[in-house]
Amino acid sequence: MIKLSEWFGERQADSITPSQIERHFEAEDWTPATWNRYRALLSLTYRLAIRAGKVKENPARLVPHKAKNNGRVRFLLREEEENLRKVIRQDLPERESELELALQTGLRLGEQYTARWKDVDFERRVLTVPFDKGGQTSHVPLSKAALPALLDLHRLHGQGELVCGGRCSSRSWFEAAVEKAKIRDFTWHCLRHTFASRLVMTGADLRTVAELLRDRTLAMVMRYAHVAPDYKLAAVERMGSSLGVSTDTKLTPTNEAESYERAMVQ
Repeated sequence: MIKLSEWFGERQADSITPSQIERHFEAEDWTPATWNRYRALLSLTYRLAIRAGKVKENPARLVPHKAKNNGRVRFLLREEEENLRKVIRQDLPERESELELALQTGLRLGEQYTARWKDVDFERRVLTVPFDKGGQTSHVPLSKAALPALLDLHRLHGQGELVCGGRCSSRSWFEAAVEKAKIRDFTWHCLRHTFASRLVMTGADLRTVAELLRDRTLAMVMRYAHVAPDYKLAAVERMGSSLGVSTDTKLTPTNEAESYERAMVQ
């Protein structure tokens, strides 16, 4: 809102044009996501003003929507994880359980730091997220690797309401630890990418990964397909096996070409 006030604070709302809004946006070094958030905020402001009879048009509606590049996946390499843990153990040992919980569950930043003890079921090994990104109640399974992190957090913060002790985010420590560990281009959300990528690399199919990430469509999860290049081949091999097609035949380059030529003649 501060940006919008700086740009248009003295202007009459109905005097602002789409091109003027777009020029201000283009002057900022924004990602597509940030551009779209400001566009949505300004558009909402105008819609409310129209409803209240203050203006007649919504110029923000004509500002182009930026396409997001959701293909980028940055996950934590093993060596990077070792360096990050070394820094945390040296400087912030009480924070390692927060890192571990993120790596073992794929929780979003907001989900983890608003998680409450009353939503943790140790017996059924489930953490309930009352309102996830889609506005739905979702359930996060807790693996045997996640439980020690939660138990350690309970030892530290079990007397309070929140699993991570009332902190609103990881920014007070995570960014500094990442910088000290000399890990470039890495944010907290990349821990979620790490969780998903490791699931795929250890054999989980993409549908299961989508369910564990609680993403509504497979489209987002397809970003992780490249870390398991054999999954498509495995799928067609399973189909061939189910139809009784032999998978033992090994073609040399010569007889492979001959087989192809015969098929083309037929």
